Amino acid sequence: MLGCWILSESLSVILVLSWLGVNLYLFVDTFYWYEEEESFLYTRVLLGSALAWARASAVCLNFNCMLILLPISRNLISFLRRTSICCRGPWVRQLDKNLQFHKLVAYGIAVNATIHIVAHLFNLERYHLSQSAEAEGLLAALSKLGNTPNESYLNPIRTFHVNTAAELLTTIAGVTGLVISLALILIMTSSTELLRQASYELFWYTHHASIIFFFSLAFHGAGRIVRGQTPESLLLHNISFCRDRYAEWQAAAQCPTPQFSGKEPSAWKWILGPVVLYLCERIIRFWRFQQEVVITKVVSHPSEVLELHMKKRNFKMAPGQYVFLQCPSISSLEWHPFTLTSAPEEDSFSVHIRAAGDWTRALLKACGAEGQTLREPWSLPRLAVDGPFGAALTDVFHYPVSVCIAAGIGVTPFAALLKSIWYKCCKPQAELELGKVYFYWICRDSRAFEWFADLLLSLETQMTEKGKTHFLSYHIFLTGWDENQAGHIALHWDENTDVITGLKQKTFYGRPNWNNEFRQIAYNHPSCNIGVFFCGPKALSKILQKMCRLYSSADPRGVHFYYNRESF
Repeated sequence: MLGCWILSESLSVILVLSWLGVNLYLFVDTFYWYEEEESFLYTRVLLGSALAWARASAVCLNFNCMLILLPISRNLISFLRRTSICCRGPWVRQLDKNLQFHKLVAYGIAVNATIHIVAHLFNLERYHLSQSAEAEGLLAALSKLGNTPNESYLNPIRTFHVNTAAELLTTIAGVTGLVISLALILIMTSSTELLRQASYELFWYTHHASIIFFFSLAFHGAGRIVRGQTPESLLLHNISFCRDRYAEWQAAAQCPTPQFSGKEPSAWKWILGPVVLYLCERIIRFWRFQQEVVITKVVSHPSEVLELHMKKRNFKMAPGQYVFLQCPSISSLEWHPFTLTSAPEEDSFSVHIRAAGDWTRALLKACGAEGQTLREPWSLPRLAVDGPFGAALTDVFHYPVSVCIAAGIGVTPFAALLKSIWYKCCKPQAELELGKVYFYWICRDSRAFEWFADLLLSLETQMTEKGKTHFLSYHIFLTGWDENQAGHIALHWDENTDVITGLKQKTFYGRPNWNNEFRQIAYNHPSCNIGVFFCGPKALSKILQKMCRLYSSADPRGVHFYYNRESF
């Protein structure tokens, strides 16, 4: 298992370095091609190195635009997950990092787009200055080409006394470039974590500006503003001989006037395949939207949490996966992700939805969960379900001891997992490698997740009845509490049950001492491989990774902790 974990982390680094390497190769190769290519020698006289900067960044931009849609093609990733190549070992964990790769590629697009824009601003200024009265020699001769019949121009700015910005916006390249830039700025700014958490709807809608982005990108090069010498002209016009004889170009037979043309647009070739693939993805989603979803049960929990139980034909899930929900009566465009909280062994699948935004509040209201009487399932609004997606938390079952740690909303995927573990343990003659589960839940406000405390209470009762009280050890840490709660706890203290959760296990106040926790687990299970599974913030993830390294024995026969961070 240690080898698989190391291989998985190594693969992540290798894939990122490969992506960086391809970008670097494309940039350097294209840069030097435009710096040395004979057909662009006269163009370089006008523009200098800014030409190579603009073209090199454009190629990298096309490459990253080709990649950006692949990580968000959920059905493609699910297909790859099921194939024999990707369904085993460390490769599948790379598929789980699809959103991280999507963000990485987005940063690549932003960087290359910035370089491309800045380089073309320099190009535009140099085009303009080469038409000034101060321009002389070869620079002036090249800029004046196209003023007489049978000549093709090299400089798109035809006179010095012109507003270059206004002139640019009369071209295909200028208009599409502006649209691409505005769409990219809109998408990137609304994707920041702060804005996404403040308004998921804003993030969702602005991301659809990508349609305009890709459409404009496909036509961006059609203007062919940057021009080079034609192959036919190169055969007749020897640059090495003629470049210093520009005054004789029209008169000397050895040096005919050079002819220029724009390079064929290539962006559409890069993005055509991924765009077609993504269109197929959207068609599949639309087909799933048409499939009937039956709501079998609705439960309203405290603190504005709605529990929905649903059935859908041929729906198969695994612990840790998620679905996208749409309610056409609220919005015909918005799809929102929710982690499945039911076990695969159950007859229906369920999600828990907390009112945390406009869409979720509207759904709770439509289901009658805002202090009103809950509506009967047959009278509820229609829901569409797409999924399930994501990796299953099946690695938990591959260790003799598993430690599951959840922080805040990260507790949701563990609901399905704990249920599934219980069902497997209750099966007669079940042969499980897993023999012990430690569950840690760090929560700021227990009222927001009272439904999960109810689940733990149910599991606790069932384990007591089955005589398996030692199989699951759970520890709840409440980090946010005030004096009123402290008074309530002191007033209603009970030796047998916890005042807040009603569980036999008492709630701890404050944060866990991870050194003590890992030391105790290592002491309880010497010579054992222990899987650590975490869902929560990055800061705590780094601490747990450190603990796993610190308390893993150097002796191969000793205790070893293997860290796994789940992304939801």
